[in-house]
Amino acid sequence: MRPSRLDPLRQTAGRRLRCRDQSEGRRRSIGGSVSEAVRGFAGVNARRVEAITQRLLHQFRRDRRTLALLFGAPLVILGLLGYLLRGGGDVPKMGAVNLDSGQLGSLVASTLEGSKTVSASSMSQADAETRLRSGDIAGYVLLPADFTAQVQQHRVVAPEVHLEGSQPGLSQSILQSVSQSFVSLASQAGGVQFTPRVSFLYGGPSFDTLDYFGAAFIGLVVFFLVFVITAVAFLRERGQGTLERLMASPLRRAEIVLGYMLGFTVLALVQSAEVLAFSLLVLHVHNVGNVALIFLLEALMAIAAVNLGIFLSMFARTEFQAVQFIPLVIVPQVLLAGIIFPISTEPGPLQWLSHVLPLTYAVEGLRNIMIKGADLTWSTLQLDVGVVLGFCVLVILAGAATLRRRIA
Repeated sequence: MRPSRLDPLRQTAGRRLRCRDQSEGRRRSIGGSVSEAVRGFAGVNARRVEAITQRLLHQFRRDRRTLALLFGAPLVILGLLGYLLRGGGDVPKMGAVNLDSGQLGSLVASTLEGSKTVSASSMSQADAETRLRSGDIAGYVLLPADFTAQVQQHRVVAPEVHLEGSQPGLSQSILQSVSQSFVSLASQAGGVQFTPRVSFLYGGPSFDTLDYFGAAFIGLVVFFLVFVITAVAFLRERGQGTLERLMASPLRRAEIVLGYMLGFTVLALVQSAEVLAFSLLVLHVHNVGNVALIFLLEALMAIAAVNLGIFLSMFARTEFQAVQFIPLVIVPQVLLAGIIFPISTEPGPLQWLSHVLPLTYAVEGLRNIMIKGADLTWSTLQLDVGVVLGFCVLVILAGAATLRRRIA
């Protein structure tokens, strides 16, 4: 015999009842959890809460390093940032090459020289080209010999603007100042259209913000992450007793020191290669230089970060204290190394401080390679690599000394 089939109406009603029970169960569980949480605060003893709060505050009061970081670091960072933004640094330097046989060229040149957004000065075309290539000026405007005649004939005037191009912010300031001077002249001449012909020594019209910051952040990301990971990992080795067990083994002290340094260095170099490959192949950051030279500077900064992390871990007892070094070691270099603000636009005292920081030379070297195509025949790149290498050797010695003291 065939099994009896249930009535479709009863099946539908049963499903509705089950769904309603499930939804009510969910509402009861949510409401129950909220009510239980509220009931959990019903019997709170104010004195016990006060005791826990006082214990926490007393603990922080004894930790002077944390208090200094908590209340001092924000003031230092904000003060430094405010001084950078309002300190009255130098404006971009540019040249005005006036070949005009009439008077309007002199009028444009004098307007630029009186501008507050750029520091313009008259010079010959040969001098302007030389200073542009050496980096003394960020650009120059060339007024042709028939500039006045073109304006008087109400033709389309196309003066030349030559830009260095490696710093988009400076190039934009020069273009705005030149455009303002032409607008002022056009209001007097009437019916004249100015369309400057812009050329770039480096970069180009498609050179964007990522291309400018990408070269700097390649070095910064490696330096920052390697420093933090090394400091925290080395403190974890100490906290777990791994370092003490190695000291009790037949290993020599020099072997332990070299083993730790080489182990962290290998990881840092692998990370450097990964960051470089991702920047060039995935993000397509602008690069006209030698990839091996980029990796060389990256590797030097990674090795320096490894040993700096080992050295500074000597002054920390916990991983939290190691992280506290970030506002002291990383943030000032980010603000002053020319990563965000060009060093030439910083106030005078901060420019001196910027040239003491090793990250300044790493950033400048990476930008010279990737944007300008510099190689080791450039004296500026030789200086950048030399300073970074010297800093690397210095922190290697400091890191090795720290390990020896910990092992001794």
